[in-house]
Amino acid sequence: MRSGTQNGWMAAAVVLAVACGSASAGRRMESLGRGLVAARLEDGKTWVGWRLLADDPQDVAFHVYRTKDGEAERLTPEPLKRATSWVDDSQEEGASYFVRPVSGGEEGKECAPVTPLARPFFEIPIRPIDGYRAGDCSAADLDGDGEFELVVHQVGISKDNSFSGVTSPPILDAYELDGSFLWRIDLGINIREGEHYTQFMVHDLDGDGRAEIACKTADGTRDGNGKVIGDPDADWRNREQDSQRYGRILSGPEYFTIFDGRSGAELATTDYIPGREPIDGWGGIGGNGGTDSYGNRCDRFLACVAYLDGELPSVVMCRGVYGRTVLAAWDWRGGKLSSRWVFDSGVSRPPFSDVSEFSGMGGHSLAVADVDADGRDEIVYQAMTVDDDGKGLYSTGRRHGDSIQVGDFDPRNPGLETYLVTENEDDTVSLRTPGAGMHDSRTGKSLWSHSPGVDISVGAVADIDPRHAGCEVWGHGPLRTARGEAIGDPPRMGDWVIWWDGDLLREIYGRFSIWKWNPEQAREEKLFTAETAPPRDGRRRGWLRAMRPMLAADLIGDWREEILLPSPDGKSIRLYTSTIPTEQRMVTLMQDPQYRLAIAWQNVSYNKPPQPGRFIGVETKDPEAGAALIPSAPEQ
Repeated sequence: MRSGTQNGWMAAAVVLAVACGSASAGRRMESLGRGLVAARLEDGKTWVGWRLLADDPQDVAFHVYRTKDGEAERLTPEPLKRATSWVDDSQEEGASYFVRPVSGGEEGKECAPVTPLARPFFEIPIRPIDGYRAGDCSAADLDGDGEFELVVHQVGISKDNSFSGVTSPPILDAYELDGSFLWRIDLGINIREGEHYTQFMVHDLDGDGRAEIACKTADGTRDGNGKVIGDPDADWRNREQDSQRYGRILSGPEYFTIFDGRSGAELATTDYIPGREPIDGWGGIGGNGGTDSYGNRCDRFLACVAYLDGELPSVVMCRGVYGRTVLAAWDWRGGKLSSRWVFDSGVSRPPFSDVSEFSGMGGHSLAVADVDADGRDEIVYQAMTVDDDGKGLYSTGRRHGDSIQVGDFDPRNPGLETYLVTENEDDTVSLRTPGAGMHDSRTGKSLWSHSPGVDISVGAVADIDPRHAGCEVWGHGPLRTARGEAIGDPPRMGDWVIWWDGDLLREIYGRFSIWKWNPEQAREEKLFTAETAPPRDGRRRGWLRAMRPMLAADLIGDWREEILLPSPDGKSIRLYTSTIPTEQRMVTLMQDPQYRLAIAWQNVSYNKPPQPGRFIGVETKDPEAGAALIPSAPEQ
C-alpha cells in the first residue's frame, strides 16, 4: 500500500514516550504515513479514515478533501478536532479523497489521495499453492514507504509436535495491500510444518526504516532471490514409518537467518541457538510432567522482538516450553548478526529434584513488555519473566500453560498485570497449581488466582463491561473483574478481543464474526460477519482458525483494529476495517511500543490478541494522549 506520505511538514524530532511510565526517548520505530483509507457504504455514503501520529502537534486537526476531474473540494467546514474519520454523504463516481493536517491555523501537506473501496475491505490476491492455504500473517513496512506490507505463512500438510508424519515445507510470501507480490521464501523440506515450529519475526531490526524477516532455517531453504542456504540436496527427515520419529527432523544442521524485507534475500545465516541435543532433555514439571525421546518437547519454538537496549530491537529465538527453556537474543546491526545473550534454565530429569525455578515455566505463547519501567523490554515467558539483560527476573512457579495476557488491566494497581492459565494434567495435578490467575508483572507477586489443579486452556482480558473498574477476565468459570471478583455469566468465546465499534470497550471475535458484549443481558450481540469458507481440515485445527484471525492489528485508518481473514475461494485474503462512526481520537495503536511488538509475535504458536502498554477502556481519562511518542526511523 503506497497511499501515505511522510509528515515532512512537521519536525520529526525525538519525543518522550509515555507508555508504561517509561522514558523511551531512544526507542526507534517505524516512521508511518497517514494510512488513509476510504470505503463506500451501503447507504450511499463514503467513510474515510486516517492515522493520528505520535509526532503530530497537540493542536492538530484535519480537513477532508474530495477530488474529481482534477478539482479538489474541501468537505469539512471546520478542521476536525475529534475522530480521525469522516463520513461523506455522497458516492461520486471517479472521486478520491485526501486529508490535510491543520496546526497553528495553517494547513500542512496532504497525503496521497485514495480511491474508495467498493466494500470495507482490501481484497488482496495471493499466489495459491496446490494443497496449501494462507495461514498466520505478520505486518511491517518492508520497503520504507511508511505503510505496512504483509508476510503470509502458506501452510500445506501440517503436524502438531505430538504427531509423527511428513509435512509440507513452510512457505513465506510477501504482498502489498493491493496484492502486488514481492517475494517468496521456501523454508524447505528440513523445516517441519506446524504451529510450534516456524515462528517468523517481521520487524525493522536495525532502524534503517525497512523491516527484516528472521526465522529458523535449514539445508535447502530458498530465499526470495532463489539462493539456497546450506546443502540443497540434504534430506534430514526421518523415514522410519513405524517410529514416533517418522517425518521429524532430529539430525542435521539448524540455522537462524535474517532476510531482507524488500527482496526476501538472505542477509546473514548462523547456527541456531540452542541445538536440539539432548533430545530427551527438554521435559520437566510443565504440562503433564513428562519427557520424550522422539522429538516432541525438543522442537517447541517461540520467538519475539524486544528493545533490550531501549534503542533498537533485538530478535529473541526460543526453544522449549515444558521443562528446559532457552532464549537466545540476537542483534542485527550494520549488516552484521551478533549474539547478545543466551538464557538457559538447564536440563533437569525425573524426579526433577534439581530443577531450576525457571524450568517448566514456558507456555504456548509469550509477551514482550517493559515490566519494570526502565525503558527496556522484558520477555514474559508464560509463568516466568526474563530481564532485558538475559537474566531471570522472577519465576511465579505457575508452570506451563496455553494462554497469557500482559497489560494494564487494573488501573488501580500500579504498572502492568499478567493473566495466565496453567495446564494441570496427569502427575502434575497433585501440585495444585492455580488454573488461572493474575500477578503483578513487575514483581511476580500473585494478585489473585483460582481453580487449583484444574487444567484451563483459554483466557481473555478486556474491558467489556462499563459497570466495573478496569478490565474483565473470562475463559473458565464466571466473568470476573480485574481483581478476580465473580460478576456473572461469561461470554461463550474466550480466544480473541478487538477494538471495532468506536467506543473504548473492546469487542469479541470468534466464528469469523465480531460480537458486542451486552452486560445487562449477559450475551453477545453480533456486529459483523465476514464472508469466508469454513475450514476443511481436522476439527480442532478448524475450530482454532474460526476463533482466531490470521492477523488483527491497527494497520490502516483510525486507531481501531483491522482483521485479516481468508476469502471464500481461498485465492485471496481480506483485510476488513470498521466503518462505524466514532468520536474517539487516539494515536495509532501501532505507535504503542508494547502493542507494536505484540503484532510481531502474534503469529507465534497459539496466537493471542495484542495488548497496549496502558489501560484503554471506559475509565481512560485522555484517550487522545496516545500510547507512545517515539522518534521516527531515519528517512531513506
